[in-house]
Amino acid sequence: MAVDPRRLLLDMFEAAVGAASPEKCLPPHLPPPPKGRTVVVGAGKAGGAMAKAVEDHWQGPLEGLVVTRYGHGAPCTRIEVVEAGHPVPDAAGQDAARRILSLLEGLTSDDLVLALISGGGSALLAMPAEGVTLADKQAINKALLKSGATIGEMNCVRRHLSAIKGGKLAAAAAPARVVTLMISDVPGDDPCVIASGPTVADPTTSEDALAILRKYAIEAPEPVLAFLASPASETLKPGDSRLAGVENIMIATPQMSLDAAADVARAAGVTPLVLSNSIEGESRDVALVHAAIARQAAGFGQPLPPPCVLISGGETTVTVRGKGRGGRNAEFLLALAVALDGHANIHALAADTDGIDGTEDNAGAFLDPDSLARGAAIGVDAKARLADNDGYGFFSALGDLVVTGPTRTNVNDFRALVVLGDGAAQKEPAPTLLDRLRKTIFGMRAG
Repeated sequence: MAVDPRRLLLDMFEAAVGAASPEKCLPPHLPPPPKGRTVVVGAGKAGGAMAKAVEDHWQGPLEGLVVTRYGHGAPCTRIEVVEAGHPVPDAAGQDAARRILSLLEGLTSDDLVLALISGGGSALLAMPAEGVTLADKQAINKALLKSGATIGEMNCVRRHLSAIKGGKLAAAAAPARVVTLMISDVPGDDPCVIASGPTVADPTTSEDALAILRKYAIEAPEPVLAFLASPASETLKPGDSRLAGVENIMIATPQMSLDAAADVARAAGVTPLVLSNSIEGESRDVALVHAAIARQAAGFGQPLPPPCVLISGGETTVTVRGKGRGGRNAEFLLALAVALDGHANIHALAADTDGIDGTEDNAGAFLDPDSLARGAAIGVDAKARLADNDGYGFFSALGDLVVTGPTRTNVNDFRALVVLGDGAAQKEPAPTLLDRLRKTIFGMRAG
């Protein structure tokens, strides 16, 4: 059976994103209305869509405020949705965090706080602890983003510099009941790491945060170091009585999305293999491993014979040394292109399920067997672009970026490598497929 690799890759990406749509995954987890008030608060790239899903399915009075990334909002009437900076926090996020805490003042045990938490909330819910300025947090965030630190390490530091994360939001709501609905964007689905756990007990310590800064040779401002050395920087720990009335519910995870993509592959007659939902490490190193497995499948039928597709999720990192553009998915694909060196039967897509790869306007990109050759024909050298961390520039020059606009959800990165046998591929023009993705899969555009 002939397989159109790009169509299959896009269908799988659509399914992965669709499985994490708040409209689909949130309503079944809504708690019953309380005797008193229902206050909705939240932060993350899915915040707007989650707030809209609550409004559409909630029976009873409702009020609240949710903060999301610029361009990721949604039309709500009872829950205010504000937009702020990501991945570096800004004044809008700081103001939103202050307003969210003010909404939690004076609640009683008859009241319900519905917290909507998704990836990106660490930067969006920006409320520096006393003695730490927004400029201090911005500097630390920028340094961490370039350092190659894992998301768990970055969020450990963020929690201990915050007046609202590490369980502190939930503590401010006591004695009200708190139900947190989470969309996971982190390897292992650790609720403490998602948006730095504003309603979750934190087993890490301030010393752990200091050790991370030392590990990556990050020169923190003196007020930051002084604060982390003080007892005031500690977060709420497991067993804290202020978290006794908190229920944290995972409503969407990377594994759910990978399973949905695998179902699409099976329906197309292509055998899927989910490598992992929680891959971490340098994008370039992860690409080498994926390339080796794909070559083994293509050449020896192991671990699966063609046609097959290798699927993975998680969050890789990029240690930035060059001056190019691109997020971790473009970096992964460019390193994969170099490693595969034009292998005739391997096609790939890597993209962020939130629709934004790093800080660029694309979700990710395609890789075809002829990508290196097409680049060379127009004077775009893959190895040179990789050395400059310019994955965006390489795939943009080829017209192979995947541009969806914000998807209003986030279960981290999606990677798929389709391995075909000789004569199994059937091509269709990319613009038609990209138009289809923009218009019928997400039904929305950036902005």
